Amino acid sequence: MSVQKPAEQQDSFFILGQTSNGRQFRPSDWAERLCGVMACFKPEGSGSVRDSHLQFSPYVTPTVVNGVKSVVVNGKLRQLEPMAYHFVLSFAKDNDLQVVDACLVPEKN
Repeated sequence: MSVQKPAEQQDSFFILGQTSNGRQFRPSDWAERLCGVMACFKPEGSGSVRDSHLQFSPYVTPTVVNGVKSVVVNGKLRQLEPMAYHFVLSFAKDNDLQVVDACLVPEKN
């Protein structure tokens, strides 16, 4: 018996700020830079909020995993904008960064 992730969580992953050999990725603000580039990819209707241009996308957000600066990429980005999804995957591959599956937990209201 296999366990299937809910559709909204499929293909969600972390890009860890470590190369495949365990070295820390530089520059130290790489996660914020990558997320800044991806900030325009937001759910429909969220662009009308004041100062929304100063917010990260909910699909590509910086985080820390076990003390390592990282980026979590929500699988919904793949359906919303496939080229953006492949861009972040290519970024990780081109920079030899570790990519691990993510299990996103819904936020409590």
